[in-house]
Amino acid sequence: MHSRLFSLTAFLALLWLCLWPQGGDAQQSDERVAPYWKNIGVDVANLRDQADRGDATAEYQLGKLYMTGKGASSNYAEAARYLRAAAEHGMADAEVALGYLYEQGKGLPRDYRRAAGYYAAAARQGSFTAANNLATMYEHGQGVRRDVRQAQKLYRQAAEGGNVVAQCNLATMYFRGRGVTQDYGKAAEWFRKAAEEGFAPGQESVAWMYFTGTGVPRNFAIAAHWLNVAAHTSYPRAQIDLGYLYEQGKGVPLDYVAAYTWYKTAESGGEGRARERLKTLSRLMTEQQISQANAAALELSTAIPKGEIEGSLTTGNAFIPGP
Repeated sequence: MHSRLFSLTAFLALLWLCLWPQGGDAQQSDERVAPYWKNIGVDVANLRDQADRGDATAEYQLGKLYMTGKGASSNYAEAARYLRAAAEHGMADAEVALGYLYEQGKGLPRDYRRAAGYYAAAARQGSFTAANNLATMYEHGQGVRRDVRQAQKLYRQAAEGGNVVAQCNLATMYFRGRGVTQDYGKAAEWFRKAAEEGFAPGQESVAWMYFTGTGVPRNFAIAAHWLNVAAHTSYPRAQIDLGYLYEQGKGVPLDYVAAYTWYKTAESGGEGRARERLKTLSRLMTEQQISQANAAALELSTAIPKGEIEGSLTTGNAFIPGP
């Protein structure tokens, strides 16, 4: 086992994932929609009637319901139909959502060129989500000619507008030195902005910067603070990382029960690395301590609200040694 917490390669993998605009980001500026329409007080028949008469707002709302619904309510093809109609009225949010469907190939054939076109149209209307998503396409040359400097320009535009995903992406560019001069201090600054807005991946990223002393003075206590905040937002990767800090006694008191509790919570949230950490740590604990930790983890899992990370950044820094 390496003595270092994690490799730079692992962190760069995190940063690449920060760049990918998925469903949550496409919907970032909008309210969440409950899984079943009957539970959210929506008169779908009336909404459909308005949409079929060409009401752009109704078209968009109905498209969103089809797009974000779950189970029997989900229908990407219908979502695309209504969102296209709303987009033809020039509605920026509909253009963003339709661009996402083309980008992901949901309800429509995957078409990066059209996705970029809809993102560009929405960005011209001031949509920061669209600017971020378009930047990613420039970053990877999807649907547009690859242009890292244009990507950086769009990320900055969206980041300065308060888009937390773009703030992480701009931080990533400063970290890598892509499109800008490499500057760990500015990377930490933008990660911190996203963290302060309550964005868990930003919180975990700035925690890594403080833990390693990259771009900021090394400070285990501040790293633990940000991990603690992210861990309490149902972010499994932050939960396993916080557990590791408790196991090592860095930034927090050495506490195997607390470490086991967070590992167990992360495991229940789908964090695959937690199982091995639990196995290793259990060798150092008594049965009573393990029982206490299991009970605490169950209580935590009930208390912490379940939800998706905006921007679908299913990422996090791996505060775990590599093999």
